[in-house]
Amino acid sequence: MWTDATRARHAPSGSGYPSDVSDAEWALIAPLIPPERNGGRHRETDMRRAVDAILYVLRTGCQWRALPKDFPPHSTVYRYFWEWTRYGVWDRIHAQLVAQSRGARGRETEPTAAVIDSRSVAAAEKGGSRAIRRAGMAPRRFAASSSISRSTPRG
Repeated sequence: MWTDATRARHAPSGSGYPSDVSDAEWALIAPLIPPERNGGRHRETDMRRAVDAILYVLRTGCQWRALPKDFPPHSTVYRYFWEWTRYGVWDRIHAQLVAQSRGARGRETEPTAAVIDSRSVAAAEKGGSRAIRRAGMAPRRFAASSSISRSTPRG
């Protein structure tokens, strides 16, 4: 139920976009953001605004170039998104948020159950992860088996 306390806790900060992180969320995420690199120019981008911009794109589905002008430049935001994806920053943020959420509910931070489907079991019996990838792929068709005929008659 919405009360004055819950409205204040979930109220967006900064520019007021629904996708902006709250102060409590930022307190969890900020320590996981990589520090500024040694050498070169100093970081001028506000990392909280960069995270807000990434979440805005993910939530609205807009193009990177269509980011509102009150966010950092779209090229900067895009670069941070892909660097953090490549180096596992998003995975660490996700793991931290899941652990915190589970702990708040009084559950163990690591899940103790797993779901295994029959395709995974069959693939594991045949040799592991490579077999799993093959099991989900359509068979290849070779150019020689094409049904398209030649445009010039053989003669």
